[in-house]
Amino acid sequence: MTLPSGMVTAVYQDTGIPSYHGNPLIEALPPIPDRKQLIAGLSETTELRPSEIYLDGQRRVHIISQLLDGFFQPLARHIELEAKISIMLRQGYVGRNIATGDLSAHLQNGYERIKSGDLKAFRFDHVESTAKSLAFIGCSGSGKTSSLNRILATYPQMIHHPEHNFTQIVFLKIDCPHDGALKSLCHNFFREIDSILGTDYVRRYGEKRHGVETMIALMSQLANTYAIGLLVIDEIQHLNVRASGGAEKMLNFFVTLVNEISVPVVMVGTPKARPVFETDLRSARRGAGFGSILWEPLRQPTAEENVDRTEWGAFTKKLWKYQWLTKASDTMPDDLRDLWFDLSQGIMDVVIKLFVLSQIRAVVTGTERITPNIMKKVYHDELKPIHPMMEALRSGDPSKIAQYSDLTIPDVDKKILELSTLLDSSKDQIRKSVQYNGNDQAIRLHNLLVDMGHESDLLEPLIQRAFEEYPDLQLKDLMPIILNWYQSSEKTLPVTGKQKIKSIKMKEWHTLESDDLRFMHSQAANEDEMLDAARQSGLVFNSDEWLGFGNQA
Repeated sequence: MTLPSGMVTAVYQDTGIPSYHGNPLIEALPPIPDRKQLIAGLSETTELRPSEIYLDGQRRVHIISQLLDGFFQPLARHIELEAKISIMLRQGYVGRNIATGDLSAHLQNGYERIKSGDLKAFRFDHVESTAKSLAFIGCSGSGKTSSLNRILATYPQMIHHPEHNFTQIVFLKIDCPHDGALKSLCHNFFREIDSILGTDYVRRYGEKRHGVETMIALMSQLANTYAIGLLVIDEIQHLNVRASGGAEKMLNFFVTLVNEISVPVVMVGTPKARPVFETDLRSARRGAGFGSILWEPLRQPTAEENVDRTEWGAFTKKLWKYQWLTKASDTMPDDLRDLWFDLSQGIMDVVIKLFVLSQIRAVVTGTERITPNIMKKVYHDELKPIHPMMEALRSGDPSKIAQYSDLTIPDVDKKILELSTLLDSSKDQIRKSVQYNGNDQAIRLHNLLVDMGHESDLLEPLIQRAFEEYPDLQLKDLMPIILNWYQSSEKTLPVTGKQKIKSIKMKEWHTLESDDLRFMHSQAANEDEMLDAARQSGLVFNSDEWLGFGNQA
């Protein structure tokens, strides 16, 4: 039998936990991972190949942009979230066992509720819900949705149990409707089941004039028909208290989902959703809840802390390794890391976007390294829409932060395209004019050497001679030969006459090496900054230190 996409055949494994033993719905799930396995399973990074660093600018822009979706560094908060979801999912199945008839009892109770129109009706009173609810709150850009998706991806969405002739839906994720109505939320539930199973529940249930209570009863029956293990409701802040009939009705809706449908529910939203949950979280009578998780932005380490052992340090240290720049430094300067935090305020999405756009700007301008000036320029030019939110976070004033709880980050793809069009046209013209008699390999080698920082009038004659003397060698073998000639060109130039290396204009000083005084001048706002940079690099003699040493002697 060919299984639908996203469905696997059940393979049962003993979990080693007595309360889970003999429950096919739990034993068919992937084994509970240890911490090391979990980190490996959640991690995802774009591969950095050293050869890619020397590709032309346009290609590197494409590679750098992959970090926007391809970088994920598991942190302590992700481990905590996965643990709660793992427990909720499995505990929710304890009271619904297809091998013992517990699930059938739930189905019979569901049928009774649909028939009577009373959500409190039941046929079997010994059946209890073991489901829990979780409120998951964090500002936009904190990685809530992407983290949840990554954790859910460690599970198959559907499992077929041939010996029980049963299809299990492990998790179902729906978004809150923008109109904020509970009835529309129920429609989204039916629509999502239709999309993964190919059913037509929207037509059968959603298009009829059922009230919310009837909808919940129908959802309950479907949840047990397919043993839905976890229901994730995202963008909960879209729920409209007025459109839904008041805060109390909304709270009762979610409590009913957990208690009557018997499915664990994770409710995800921004701080704007907190009023929806606060009564529920404080209420003792709603003790079925599994608590709440509040994701704050990453915290800036204190002076006493080892920065690399904090979430901020671990996240930025790992991200810093992914640079496709010819002059990138292995270690991140402390002043740059402090600036990075100040501009992003620890919001992970902003941290990554700021890094990607800064790296692309470094390619575009020819600076080929991320500097404080570049990062500031990117923040002020490309991320203007988020400035009010960043200012509110810097102020630490809760009333100001509440005004900007839904952070809107600008369309970064559009910004990347705009930066790409600014790639140095003069450099492209130089490359196009170097024809090498139509030799594509020679042109490619020329471009690679220019990207490595060896742009000079020497290149063309050296490359031409290399192809004449070694016509059978590949590019990787020709490159060290040409570099050797290039470095010793003043003494043993293998062409007629000496070629003069092109001088660097002042407007191009930002492309020089980091320890070059001209580069320092290009990065300094004033003479004092220039002098400080030169002192830190050991290029300026410190007479005060020398005199102090002399007096001690």
